[in-house]
Amino acid sequence: MTDARAETAFRTIFISDIHLGTKAAQAHALLDFLKENEADTYYLVGDIVDFWKVKRGPHWPQSHNDVIQKLLRKARKGARIVFIPGNHDEALREYCGLNFGGIEIRRDALYTTATGKTYVVMHGDEFDVVVRYAKWLAFLGDRSYELALWTNRPLNWARQKLGLGYWSLSAFLKRRVKGAVNFIGEFEQALSDVARRHNADGVICGHIHHAADHMIDGVHYLNCGDWVESATAIVETHAGELKIVHWSIGDAVRQTTEATHDNLTAAA
Repeated sequence: MTDARAETAFRTIFISDIHLGTKAAQAHALLDFLKENEADTYYLVGDIVDFWKVKRGPHWPQSHNDVIQKLLRKARKGARIVFIPGNHDEALREYCGLNFGGIEIRRDALYTTATGKTYVVMHGDEFDVVVRYAKWLAFLGDRSYELALWTNRPLNWARQKLGLGYWSLSAFLKRRVKGAVNFIGEFEQALSDVARRHNADGVICGHIHHAADHMIDGVHYLNCGDWVESATAIVETHAGELKIVHWSIGDAVRQTTEATHDNLTAAA
């Protein structure tokens, strides 16, 4: 194994919220990430395929097929792949406990790191009150999110012409709107409580497209972020260190400088 490959070889990679089937899915960036990074185990932490959008009319270019094929190829080569469906691919939850093409489908999981720490792994929509009790409102919010993503494209085209960097309207709204900020805080607290009930050291989740790595009352909270805007993942090194990785096509692994568990990376 070359030194360069060793630098990008992990014990485990956690990915969530790819939303294949939508125009917003950063399939090319994810393919680049999967090509450049190897792991013994991959956890797909929900919303891998967006069946909500598929029902309305999918956007499914070859790159989306390539992502699926890349994951299946890793399984054939011996990697363990655990798929935990989310609310956008919840139809697959009825197959939890089964294996397809070397991919294990599980409702959730209890993960043990190389240092012996335990983490509950789950998508997290179970603790989103809107998704649980007002699905019609969740669909409305989904369409609003699509609109914000659509607005990003012409806005950032203009910003690029002016020599300015990328700016996300949806991320700005999530950071600034009081209700969204409160929701994120309540979501994180609820997921941390799950870890406590399982006597686990932490929780690894997705769902809210908000990458994070920090402590909540003694519980290590990690959110994978997404592959719609932020292109983030959680990785565990062979030394047992968990951290957020940000990715853009052509990068070497760009791990955040705020990789310790008491820092937050907001990348949604």
